Amino acid sequence: MAHKRLKLIGLRGTRTQREIAGALGITTSYYGMIELGARTPNLALAKKIEDFFGVPMREIFFEGDNNKTLSYDKKQNPNRAVS
Repeated sequence: MAHKRLKLIGLRGTRTQREIAGALGITTSYYGMIELGARTPNLALAKKIEDFFGVPMREIFFEGDNNKTLSYDKKQNPNRAVS
């Protein structure tokens, strides 16, 4: 079960994953996995993400009222989100 990081996806705005990944010094694939919740960045990378977006990492990476997530089960249906 993975949780999409909707806050992080929203912060991206019109920028591409490639642009953000390049600015952070990581691959586009890895950044995409972070957005999907399939990977969790280490503290140093989480800090870079925090600095890049100007938003505290607790608001980006931890669930709460300001950071809703959708969960989905890839085995059941990889294209369908389940709340």
